[in-house]
Amino acid sequence: MPQFVVIARDAKDEGALERRLAAREAHIKACDLAVETGQQIYGAALLSDDGKMCGSVMVFDMESRAALDAYLKNEPYVMNKVWGEIEVVPCKTGPSFTKFLPQ
Repeated sequence: MPQFVVIARDAKDEGALERRLAAREAHIKACDLAVETGQQIYGAALLSDDGKMCGSVMVFDMESRAALDAYLKNEPYVMNKVWGEIEVVPCKTGPSFTKFLPQ
């Protein structure tokens, strides 16, 4: 299946961090479900120089870009306007890391 790296940077307005924290539990639950179903391989919060969360990076194993777009449309950080900029890049998991992929 196609794989994608999603690099999502938080919005820069005054309430962005508060929206992130308010939606974080729902975001983590969505990620947990995506991992359980084999759709998400990896995820991490991006940190600013002062250690505050300012974005996310995730790797997905989806049927198509359209399937990823449908997932992102309902992602809690998208729905709650946490992310201000989302970049999606096709990728392929390196041989050393394929052991982490669902079988």
